[in-house]
Amino acid sequence: QVQLLESGGGVVQAGGSLRLSCTASGSFSTYAWGWFRQAPGREREFVAVLSRIGDAGYYADFVKGRFDISSDNDKTTLYLQMNDLKPEDTAVYYCAAGSGSYYSYEYKYWGQGTQVTVSS
Repeated sequence: QVQLLESGGGVVQAGGSLRLSCTASGSFSTYAWGWFRQAPGREREFVAVLSRIGDAGYYADFVKGRFDISSDNDKTTLYLQMNDLKPEDTAVYYCAAGSGSYYSYEYKYWGQGTQVTVSS
């Protein structure tokens, strides 16, 4: 059983930065892991994913050049460095482990989410 726990959310002004962390327990070496987000009244959407071997990150177009996904070497913590934040980045951010695709239904394990609020 894999458990994921996010941290690092908060309130920041537009143009600011936050770093989210996701700590994993249990073995999931066969999964990729990444970040999704969900704003009020909107569907959950893909943000970024790290490949299974951790050598490449893939990003949604709306965060390219602003967000960076990474993990530690033993694959126990996943990070999302978020720079130049915009009010439209306001959402609950979820860590997930699964296929590595852009589709949330292909992810088996989810954290509880962490709130990110960007004020203008």
